[in-house]
Amino acid sequence: MTAIRSHHYRVSPEKFDEFSTRRAAVIDAVRAKHPALTATRLARLEDGSYSDVWVWESAEQMGAALADLPNTPEAFAAMSMADGNVALNGTVLQER
Repeated sequence: MTAIRSHHYRVSPEKFDEFSTRRAAVIDAVRAKHPALTATRLARLEDGSYSDVWVWESAEQMGAALADLPNTPEAFAAMSMADGNVALNGTVLQER
């Protein structure tokens, strides 16, 4: 069953371009080791914060990638630029 990891955070406008570059590096690094990452979506919300959703083929595959996160320095480089990060995991129940 498809799983997601959703992040909600803020990035200051003057740092966003660098953050975006670092985020792309994280995605590439994670996919190189964990190809079950099927999609990512970053949205700027009306309050200026960001919603970042990562879609995985299964909760088990997502869990393996999260367990490997300490071996992914790109993730720490990107998230060091984000403020107030809140992460939640979920299972997709319905898609249309």
